[in-house]
Amino acid sequence: MNRILSIICTMLIAFGASAQQKSKTLVAYFSASGVTAKVAKQISEATKADLYEITPKEKYSSADLNWRDKQSRSSVEMADKSTRPEMAENISSVDQYETIYIGFPIWWNVAPHIVNTFIEANKLEGKTIIPFATSGGSTITNSVKELRKDYPNLTIKDGQLLNYPTKAEIDSFVK
Repeated sequence: MNRILSIICTMLIAFGASAQQKSKTLVAYFSASGVTAKVAKQISEATKADLYEITPKEKYSSADLNWRDKQSRSSVEMADKSTRPEMAENISSVDQYETIYIGFPIWWNVAPHIVNTFIEANKLEGKTIIPFATSGGSTITNSVKELRKDYPNLTIKDGQLLNYPTKAEIDSFVK
C-alpha cells in the first residue's frame, strides 16, 4: 500500500512539474529606440516571464528610422508588406511557452515587419499571443487587426498600447 501511494505521489509531482513548465510565459519584443524595451522588462517582471529581444541582424540607425524620409530603411521596409528583415538570431525554442507577449513600436500603423519575421520563424500555433505596443500617435487596434489577418491560425488577443505605463497599468494589463 505504501509503495502504491509513493508511486502515485511521484506521478503527481512529475505531472505538476510538467504542467508548471508548460505554463511558462515569454515576453518577446522589438525596440528600435529603447521605449518598448522598458515596457517589455516591466511586463517580464510583473509576470515572472522569460525575456527575449527580437534583434535585427543589421541594427537600425537614426537615419534608418527617419519616417519622414521615404528612402530611409524603415520607410522602404514598411512600404513592402512582404519584407522580412533578418534577425540577428532566433530564440532556440518556444515550445515550453503557452503565453507569449509580443511587443513592438507601431510603425505606419502596424507592427514592424521584423515582428512578422519572429512570428514566422517560430511555431506559435496553440499559444496565446498578447501584443503590446508603444507609439507616438497610433492606437494598437490596426496592428492587431493586421496580425490576425496575416496569421489567422494563431490566437492573438486584443493587446494594449502602453506608453510609459505605471506599475499599476502593467499589473492591470497582465491580469
